[in-house]
Amino acid sequence: MAKSPEIPVHNRRDGLEPLPELRRMSRETPLLETPRDWVATGHAEVRQILGDADRFSTMPPADTEEDRRRQIQEGNLLQYDPPDHTRLRQMLTPEFTNRRMRRLEPFIEEIVAERLDALERAGRPADFMRHFAWPIPGLVSCALLGVPRDDQAELARNLDISRAGNRSRKQQMTAGKAYVGYMSQLVARKRRDPGDDLLGMLIREHGDDVSDTELTGIGTSLMAAGYENVAGTLGLGTMLLLGHPDQLALLLEKPELTDRAVEELLRYVSVIATSSPRTALADVPVGDAVIKKGDVVVCSLLAVNRAGHGAGDDGFDITREVTSHMAFGHGIHYCLGAPLTRVQLRIALPRLLHRFPGLRLAVAPEELRYRTLAPNYGVEALPVTW
Repeated sequence: MAKSPEIPVHNRRDGLEPLPELRRMSRETPLLETPRDWVATGHAEVRQILGDADRFSTMPPADTEEDRRRQIQEGNLLQYDPPDHTRLRQMLTPEFTNRRMRRLEPFIEEIVAERLDALERAGRPADFMRHFAWPIPGLVSCALLGVPRDDQAELARNLDISRAGNRSRKQQMTAGKAYVGYMSQLVARKRRDPGDDLLGMLIREHGDDVSDTELTGIGTSLMAAGYENVAGTLGLGTMLLLGHPDQLALLLEKPELTDRAVEELLRYVSVIATSSPRTALADVPVGDAVIKKGDVVVCSLLAVNRAGHGAGDDGFDITREVTSHMAFGHGIHYCLGAPLTRVQLRIALPRLLHRFPGLRLAVAPEELRYRTLAPNYGVEALPVTW
């Protein structure tokens, strides 16, 4: 049996909590050099690195520029530097404005209502992840990209297998190839007959200025990010609320706190523990150290959002003034889909809690299993009853 990879301290948790070692690291060595890379856990250090796209690259490190470009998934903004990043981001941004998100609200409300019915039909106890948390962002992402309903289940299955830490490398690669292959076929269909979805909009508005390979990368990366981030936050966020009945009762009593509650959930659960690695393009002074040209640095969003707070400031509090959390990153790579994530959470959570005011875990918290090796932290299953 293959040995599981060791998870570094800046990615490990005890349930929802960062380890004490991460808190110490953030307090005592906010920028730490390791044999492999640098790890930034301090707020100022992370903010500086992520905000400096001129001196820190998100492109994979390589011996030559040609080798580096061969490693890039075309269309994945997280692997692009300006000016290519700027070009694609400007194409995509109009589809993620708050005004566009408001137009999606009736559709999202309909999906949420359908999944609440499905959760109830499943009977008690039911797996919250299977019947509610995973389907909502899956259906929303598929609608955004124009994936036909008959194709959605297989697409989601291949995506899940390709990124599951408990699958073999061969299984991951086979599923990943099928996932990307489907998206490539979808782009070809959209090129012939563009609809009013995101891929169709890009084709209509930009034509040959965006290639089919880039469109495929845009589709696969947006689908994966939207699907996993929202599902993970819905699962962990619901678990968090159920573990804090005073906060849950307050949210039910004062729905005007919904926006603050969503921001606090995003900060507290931090489903993305670290940003994509950055490579220094020059010698850069950061804090008391100098990150040398060619060095790789990993920024801990979990540390900034949780471990970097004082003990009295870290508690879960839905009345907290909205803070500058980094659940969506920082700088030019700030999550493009943040408005879509927020609108799904703002609709799904209040409707869930009002439909099932007696919602509670059906197992002891210590029995839950977490997706520790997946790119996005979350629970494998969340048995609930009501």
